[in-house]
Amino acid sequence: MMKALLTAATGMGAQQTTIDTIANNIANVNTTGFKRSKANFQDLLYQTLKAPGQNSTSGSMVPSGIQIGSGTQLSSVEKMFAPGSAIITDKETDLMIEGEGFFRVQLDDGTIAYTKNGNFKWDNTGRLVTSDGFPVVPEITIPVGVPKDKINIGLDGTVSIRDGATVQELGQMQLANFINPAGLDSLGRNLFGATVASGEPIVGTASQDGLGAIAQGQLEGSNVSIVEEMVNMITGQRAYELNSKVIQTSDQMLQQTNNVR
Repeated sequence: MMKALLTAATGMGAQQTTIDTIANNIANVNTTGFKRSKANFQDLLYQTLKAPGQNSTSGSMVPSGIQIGSGTQLSSVEKMFAPGSAIITDKETDLMIEGEGFFRVQLDDGTIAYTKNGNFKWDNTGRLVTSDGFPVVPEITIPVGVPKDKINIGLDGTVSIRDGATVQELGQMQLANFINPAGLDSLGRNLFGATVASGEPIVGTASQDGLGAIAQGQLEGSNVSIVEEMVNMITGQRAYELNSKVIQTSDQMLQQTNNVR
């Protein structure tokens, strides 16, 4: 069988993964705090017929050699953590990180997850929670009966109640950052989990030590660019067609070989 058949097949599989990744990006174009993904590929092993630098029969050195590739494979699907655009909501529990960092929330099993989605709410006990009911860490709770318009969240994450000249602090939100955010585990629901690849979370106060400030009444939109995704989709589609043409051409060549008398 011609190598071109299998080589082109790996190319078609690679472009299918590209389209799948682009489809997920476009599907989440309006998802708050969503970070687009990018599929990366690498070439496969080469069949070496003549190694570069090998001595020829005349005693001279071969400058380039003969190596034939065998296709491509997926190396990673990387999250791109470029900031999204700000969405003004004027809601007191809508928060946006202006810069680096993630909000920390506690899952049902007690583990800590990380998110860029600052669309928080108050639950029936007065705790600040996500849309799925996961409380922020450290826990922020407001007293019963406090008007929502009296709650202020500062740039450093300090949550307080302002009543005229009186200020009562309720707590302070903390942010976390990672040496390698691309190594985080995507858990769905706009949540990420720490892994060995991401490194241990570096927890600190907002607007300090390289962490971003917290802006109240704003949300971070998706960082997906529809124009860029459409261009990438067209490129992936054409590459898929070209690989299918290679298979078709290889098949025609095999047919011609079979017809030799």
